[in-house]
Amino acid sequence: MNEKKSREQGLWSKCAYGFADIYGGGAFVVISTFFTVFLTKALGMPVALAGTIPLIGKIWDAITDPIMGNICDRTRSKLGPKRFYILIGSICSAVTFLLMWVNLASDNMTTTYIFYMLMYMLFSTGFTIVMVPYNALLPDMVLDYTMRSKFSGVRMIFSTFGAILAGLIPTIVIKDNTNPAQYFTVALIFTVIFFLVILVTFFGTWERQKEPIKIGLMESFVQSLTVYKCRSYRIFIAIFLTGQGAADFITGMAVYYVDDVLNAYGGGRFTYLMAVILLSQFVGTIVLTPLMAKTSKKMPLLLGFPIRILATLGLLFFSHEGANFGMILGLSFVIGLGMAGSSTTIYAILADMADVDELITSINRPGTCSAMATFIRKIATGLSSTIIGILMGLVGYNENLAKDGLRQAASTQHGIAMIYIFAPIVLMVFAILFTVLFPMKKQEFEVIRKEVARRKGEDSSKATEDEIRTIEKVTGFKYDNLWNREHALKFKS
Repeated sequence: MNEKKSREQGLWSKCAYGFADIYGGGAFVVISTFFTVFLTKALGMPVALAGTIPLIGKIWDAITDPIMGNICDRTRSKLGPKRFYILIGSICSAVTFLLMWVNLASDNMTTTYIFYMLMYMLFSTGFTIVMVPYNALLPDMVLDYTMRSKFSGVRMIFSTFGAILAGLIPTIVIKDNTNPAQYFTVALIFTVIFFLVILVTFFGTWERQKEPIKIGLMESFVQSLTVYKCRSYRIFIAIFLTGQGAADFITGMAVYYVDDVLNAYGGGRFTYLMAVILLSQFVGTIVLTPLMAKTSKKMPLLLGFPIRILATLGLLFFSHEGANFGMILGLSFVIGLGMAGSSTTIYAILADMADVDELITSINRPGTCSAMATFIRKIATGLSSTIIGILMGLVGYNENLAKDGLRQAASTQHGIAMIYIFAPIVLMVFAILFTVLFPMKKQEFEVIRKEVARRKGEDSSKATEDEIRTIEKVTGFKYDNLWNREHALKFKS
């Protein structure tokens, strides 16, 4: 027991656990910031068409994510089932990421579209193989609520570091955003980075051995949907979708904002903007992590998003060519600090969802809970890319002008600025509301854990009336209707 406690409290264990999220946090920054730009500016694909590729990838995820979550929970391995798939995924994820950026020399836009749609689907599958078991790993490593917060906080520091790499390396390498070879160079660099960091997590983590769940693979889809029976999980998913969607709009629109609105892509200014946003996000994560451990897992988002909204509104006065770029960088620094609140809160809460689900279903299935969260994360990215494509089309974005390196019309520039500012604000307002509604802090979590112990026969105490009210509020179920396996196997039971 002392050895176990020592391992949990060691800094290396937290760092080793967090390393894989350099991939988790970095891959989506590269994709949301540059993939649509690669398709539109380098390959000449219509922006509305390019925006549909991530959404189609998410439809594919609706199949692969539940299956992966089920496979993860059903697997027995001496390495630990989750670590086993993380090891396999280290190769799959690296290779599939590289394939997305291969330059297909084709004059046929249909062929080009189908090729990159398939490559995106392959990448999504590789991402699933790593991130579903990775998101499910912490509940089987650490049981303590506060210690989980610390592991999640360190993970978010590495995730933000991955986002920094993903935001800066491309801006340094891609001097001409119409040159597809420069995008491939970036992809090659990240292929190596992602492979190595995932391996570090595999070798530096551990996993409690437990009996695999005996549920048929074909039941994966129904079983995955049943996690939404939990009231806390539904609200958590709403936080996830809106909070991360707000971040995706910033990264997805950044190139267009700097290039088409500010006319400042050259001279390293885009690099400066991304550096400020990502470095301040890194600082914000470091500051918010100990605050979260001392207060609540909700606090980083509730503190960060109002500040970020005010800074985003400040951009209204500087979103034009020739604006004071120093003021834009200053506001972007505050925006980055606020962005840290979302990811810090979300991944800390995710580690606790399997415990609530177990009380409802009597089945410990962190893989399934993780799978649906990973799916929603990718849905957020897919939806933001699709909505960006639609909105850009509505404001008159011309991909032919973009490929030729020419400026967009003044009305289009103004429209891009409005999307960059107001789309994230709308999502942030909803994220704040959902976070306020989320019913579980440390005290409630301890009640849930104690009730799980009662149901397993490990605690002989009787639940008080206050505890019963707490349990019903967190789960959304009547107390006498909990610990029922049918809740996991049937959507209506």
